[in-house]
Amino acid sequence: MHPFQLVDGRDLGPIREVLSQEERIGLDTEFMRESTYFPQLCLVQIATGGQIFCADPLGDFDLAEFWQALIRPSWVVHSGRQDVEVLFLASGLMPDRIFDTQIAAALLGYAPQLGYGALVTELFGVELPKTHTRADWSRRPLPEEFLRYAAEDVEYLLPAYDLLTARLSNEGRLHWAEEDAMDLLDRSLYAPDPDVAVQRLKGARYLRGRPRRAAEKLAAWREREALRLDRPRQWILKDAVLLAMALAGPVGEAALARTAELPPKTLRRSGSELLAILARAESDATSPDDYQPPPRPDETERKRLKPMLAQVSKAASSLGIHPEVIASRKEITAALNGERKLRVFKGWRRDLVGEKLLEVLGDP
Repeated sequence: MHPFQLVDGRDLGPIREVLSQEERIGLDTEFMRESTYFPQLCLVQIATGGQIFCADPLGDFDLAEFWQALIRPSWVVHSGRQDVEVLFLASGLMPDRIFDTQIAAALLGYAPQLGYGALVTELFGVELPKTHTRADWSRRPLPEEFLRYAAEDVEYLLPAYDLLTARLSNEGRLHWAEEDAMDLLDRSLYAPDPDVAVQRLKGARYLRGRPRRAAEKLAAWREREALRLDRPRQWILKDAVLLAMALAGPVGEAALARTAELPPKTLRRSGSELLAILARAESDATSPDDYQPPPRPDETERKRLKPMLAQVSKAASSLGIHPEVIASRKEITAALNGERKLRVFKGWRRDLVGEKLLEVLGDP
């Protein structure tokens, strides 16, 4: 592999100079999130045409100039949503351009969730080791084998970019990949919003009335607590416990204590607050319900779903790509339920098949 250079906040001058001259860079990150709400950025790997840097952001360093230099070139990433998130949360900045090799590969017929190692094997016949996927990246000093593993994660990004963009250009799909990758730079994707936290709660989708109101309020409380304490949501209150509480609507500490798997320390620390939340959900019973659960598909809708899925499958087959790259079954079902803010109705997908789906739905 290419030699790599480890740099930290005490010696970022050389890397800033290199970044100032690059049009694009390969980029990856290593971070820890097992015990926190926010990801802890531990390493930034950067590949240029002939160099690899492992930049260590940990420590009492002023990284403002480094962040500014980092966002100047276009980024090449693989499955880069988490990398964008962790760097955005650390710096508050984003690049102007980004290209994702996983997205690009899917538009050429590769599996939609193809991993970086598998892509490198497909394109270059190289097997990358997977020995440190669960490493403690906050450890200092980082062992040499950790750094070598991290450097390999960016070594092939720019060569992969060259191969994939050439093939996409030949197929007339390069702008599709560029369009999809730019969605990663939507800042709203990375802004915590407690008011919509219930959408993460599996099993809450079809709740109505008081249980739905309780689930919404409990999920929002949990999100705020997770943000305040910088701890994972499940450490604050597990999904199953939250859902059980919303369904039962316990009144009084004794009833709340009977909630299955509710930790005693949570009852002691937050019991009165949880009971107040549940009481508010109950007192709102006279208010009209703003939330209407998505209708479960009936026989008529299932019959409408079939030709829509067939349209997507036909378009995908003609391109030699997987149907879910164009639109998943979940998206098509959402369209049947009236949702129109879907990717299949935007950009290249709308031109390819979205207009035809709208015709099936009877939309003008």
